[in-house]
Amino acid sequence: MKVEKIYLDKESESATLTTYVLDDSPEMLKGKNRPAIIICPGGGYFSCSDREAEPVALYFASIGYHAFVLKYTTYNNGPLEMPDLSRPLPKKEISIYPKQIRELGQAMLLIRKNASKWHVDAERIGVCGFSAGGHVAALYSTEFNEPVLTDYLGVDKNDLRPAFAILGYAITDYHLLDADLEKKKNNPMDYHFMKASNVATCGIEVPDKELETKLSPVDHIDSETPPFFIWTTATDPLVTPLHSLKLATVLAENNISYEIHIFDQGSHGLSLASQAAASSKSQISSVVSQWTNLCARWLERNFGLKLPELDDFEKMKMEGKN
Repeated sequence: MKVEKIYLDKESESATLTTYVLDDSPEMLKGKNRPAIIICPGGGYFSCSDREAEPVALYFASIGYHAFVLKYTTYNNGPLEMPDLSRPLPKKEISIYPKQIRELGQAMLLIRKNASKWHVDAERIGVCGFSAGGHVAALYSTEFNEPVLTDYLGVDKNDLRPAFAILGYAITDYHLLDADLEKKKNNPMDYHFMKASNVATCGIEVPDKELETKLSPVDHIDSETPPFFIWTTATDPLVTPLHSLKLATVLAENNISYEIHIFDQGSHGLSLASQAAASSKSQISSVVSQWTNLCARWLERNFGLKLPELDDFEKMKMEGKN
């Protein structure tokens, strides 16, 4: 496996792409290309969680996909840490929308540029994200064909289009988030965290309706939107499952393929929901961890490796019988 950290912007060094590129082997694909997945960890736009980064990349690698972890620009640009919720968070221009989706676009273009060297199937590069990273992945997947990306990066929309999107407990509707913010006034910690997260995302505690629409993937779905695999839990205390349900509804209205799973119990930020990505036993769930198997089956059905029916040894045995 080729593991390498690449700085997308060598001047600021605020965003990195780490490769988990599987080695080619004459026993497996013999130089053929594999699909790839770009992973966007969550972290409230304050930082990028390690729990939703390398463990997830290694999981996808274990089922045959090249994986890439995008540590996009965040408010803190460092290790996972909570902001000081006792006072208003000052705005930082460097970390607000559309910075992160543009960095995801840069990552997509970089992988396409190196597709031959890394044995990547350039037509089957998908994105995956969790929580705030799910918001980045969902926004990118629904805005890849808009000027905010095509004009800025100076490329055709087809160079940016992801083949698929995988979302875990993602923010997909900022109108819902605004309504949910009012409900959270009785929970001061969540209330102030969400306001601070808004500042980190778009520079203001309570965005207006126009900005909410810009930040809502559900408002950008069209006929070019790729297929989605969506999962969350019914008891997520931070991002209501209504985000995933609304996304699935709008995808269905636009005849876009999707698969959705909502597990009846589980907290926010479960990642793989296994000990591979857990810092405590509360982050392990044998039920929720099944999302990985469900996703693997979905990927295999729709974006599986291009394998022959028989390997060389089996072909020799068949020829011998004839």
